[in-house]
Amino acid sequence: MVEKFDAIVIGAGPSGNAATYTLAKQGLKVLQLERGEYPGAKNVQGGIMYSHELEKIIPDFREDCPTERHIIEQRVWLLGEDSYVGTNYRSESFNSDKPNRYTIIRANIDKWWGEQIRKVGGLQICETTVTELIRDPSGKVIGVRTDREGGEIHADVVIMADGVNALLAKRAGLQDEAAPENVALAVKEILFIDPELIQQRFGIKEDEGVVIEIMGKVTKGMVGTAFLYTNKESLTIGIGCLISDFKNGSCPPYRMLEDLKNHPVIKPLIEGAEMKEYAAHMIPEGGYKAVPQLYGDGWMVVGDAAHFNNAAHREGSNLAMASGRMAAETVIELKAAGKGYTASNLAAYKKKLDDSFIMKDLKKYRELPGIMHGNKQFFGAYPDEITAAAHNWFTVDSVDKKTKEKQIMKSFIKRRSVMGLVGDAIKLVRAVR
Repeated sequence: MVEKFDAIVIGAGPSGNAATYTLAKQGLKVLQLERGEYPGAKNVQGGIMYSHELEKIIPDFREDCPTERHIIEQRVWLLGEDSYVGTNYRSESFNSDKPNRYTIIRANIDKWWGEQIRKVGGLQICETTVTELIRDPSGKVIGVRTDREGGEIHADVVIMADGVNALLAKRAGLQDEAAPENVALAVKEILFIDPELIQQRFGIKEDEGVVIEIMGKVTKGMVGTAFLYTNKESLTIGIGCLISDFKNGSCPPYRMLEDLKNHPVIKPLIEGAEMKEYAAHMIPEGGYKAVPQLYGDGWMVVGDAAHFNNAAHREGSNLAMASGRMAAETVIELKAAGKGYTASNLAAYKKKLDDSFIMKDLKKYRELPGIMHGNKQFFGAYPDEITAAAHNWFTVDSVDKKTKEKQIMKSFIKRRSVMGLVGDAIKLVRAVR
């Protein structure tokens, strides 16, 4: 006999874990399938976890969740050849009993999620690859087929949380291949270092953390960003650019990361650290316009597989957990009402998303990905000019400030016409307003 579940969740990342836990906690018979050797084995992240959405799912998560450092300071840097222009925000209020953000190591967090899921009765099976969706004659999804012997499993609904590749949805004809300009490839390293050095170099105390988001020359004119995060006994450093740019560019990702590590501003922060882990990860960057069909007869898509990532604010894990929870709540509500998992009924999931911060934020910044992709001067000419202007302004010499202002403006105009500068500024303001 083919085993039957109320729901099958595919993937053990933030969205899949949130969906599985929420379903199991309400007493539904749920199966979570993960292709990795253990939860977290196939998942890599830079990584920041936002507590607000996790609190909605597991209110007391802080009691045993293996977070790294709570973030008290956010830095945003624009790097030039040997300099940076930046801004910081630091607040003592982030040293609260319930911090808002944490740096994390995904392998540790996903193992913890697995323990929580088992505590509430969820069944999690690893080292299992789902090869295809099973449909009935009407086309409704009624289960999955795996690579295990006798691996056909049925369920009333299937929730796909299998990452940005969304292989199942593509094989089933539910999604198209993601366009290269809508997906970024990020590479990162975990650098182990004495915790005391972390605290000295970043001006923090034990358990406090700093996040640095980086733009500028390090991406070689390609659309992308870099990052440096503090963990308890390590630093996470990484960089990512659109796949379409890597395809047409001359600098491979690993070389770009090495150049970032050797930048005069970054190198002193990581000096003496030992690289223990290297990983690559694809990230959905297309925003609102890249979001696929999210539901159908017997199925839903959550997290990265649904392209839920707010690239403008570097948010992803909170969107993943929220979408997984909403998908699960939709299933729970339909079951309680005795309704089937048809496309018309599962449209309630899309309604939840539309009413939430997820779709509101993605819709607000829907033009930004296209503007960034079509205006490479934001990643090349402008970083050069801004850092050069700062250097000129803060160099004290016999040149009067009025003349310096004229020199700075002349330099900008030489690179771009006045109308071009104004036009670019308008584009950016419209995209983020």
